[in-house]
Amino acid sequence: MSRRNLSELLAGKKMEPRYLEYNWRDVALYALAVGAKREDLIYTYEKYIKAIPTYGAVPYWGTVNVRPYQWMPLPASMLADEIIQPTVSFLNMDHEIVMHRPIDPIKGTFQWQDAITDVYDRGEGKGAVVKTRVIVRDEAGNNVCTNYSTTFFHEAGGFGGPPMPKSTVEIPDRSPDYEADDYISPVQNLLYRLTGDTNLVHADPEYARRMGFETSFMQGLCSFGFSCRMAIAALIPGEPERMTRMAAQMSSVLFPDTPVRLQLWKMGEGTAYFRFMNLTNGKPVLNRGVFEWK
Repeated sequence: MSRRNLSELLAGKKMEPRYLEYNWRDVALYALAVGAKREDLIYTYEKYIKAIPTYGAVPYWGTVNVRPYQWMPLPASMLADEIIQPTVSFLNMDHEIVMHRPIDPIKGTFQWQDAITDVYDRGEGKGAVVKTRVIVRDEAGNNVCTNYSTTFFHEAGGFGGPPMPKSTVEIPDRSPDYEADDYISPVQNLLYRLTGDTNLVHADPEYARRMGFETSFMQGLCSFGFSCRMAIAALIPGEPERMTRMAAQMSSVLFPDTPVRLQLWKMGEGTAYFRFMNLTNGKPVLNRGVFEWK
């Protein structure tokens, strides 16, 4: 790879505009894919239905019902993949969603264009990080939500770019104010895949092993959706439309058939920090999380 500054090569590059038509069944399927239970009828029954806000993250990594058609997810960060041509798999490092208005749960159209905003240098041998932004609009052109995501490439550091900013979120050194347990089912990865993330690494064990993983594993955005649903139940039960922002770092790989726990710390009016824990190994799946509401 050329030593030319990756920021100059990538910052500002965009994917083509894309469109996603959805209806209440897609919203309900998403809710089930992020662990909605029998009693969660506000997410699954069209008579009462509301959208879990993280449904707005589906365009970032989605292919189902998306036009122009693509058979595999192709976010803007993959433009870096074409330049870097890594020999090992890239990793999603974090995700943030900012809500501008509630998602219409009955039907609608998402319109978006994924763009690279920043490229950070972690140093020679330490990799590079590509940050992207996806503004999701409805068919009237109103902003629904904005997604920010960072992707880590192991083999691209040392090009002289700016360092990645550090998270300002520090999990308190005290017991959580709220904890709730849940379970990632043996087929949770396959169920979440139906919402649009058709990346083979989450469904095909052989492909996952070629990418350096033990077997196929959970989508990070599925854990993100689990955490959103559980945080709403704890902080603003029955009112998902009150969520304004959610962000978290993706800290470790999670496999299906695993018990999990959400830990929440209230940090003031309308703000809580969280971790999403793997109870099998005690590691955080999502860390330095923040959940905000009005």
